[in-house]
Amino acid sequence: MNTSEPSGRDNGTEKLNWVDRRREKIRAEIERNRRGEYTVPTWVLAVALILIVGAWLGLILFAG
Repeated sequence: MNTSEPSGRDNGTEKLNWVDRRREKIRAEIERNRRGEYTVPTWVLAVALILIVGAWLGLILFAG
């Protein structure tokens, strides 16, 4: 009756499954990127737009 591990739980397999799922997700993302299916995150596009608009406004205000 007395065991060192709780019943119904295997300490090693849960973490191993998470690691395997994580590796598979990374592997799939790399394969998509190699095929050219990568996308730029929305926040990067928003920052780029803000920088471009800010540069134009700065150019108009300071050069005009």
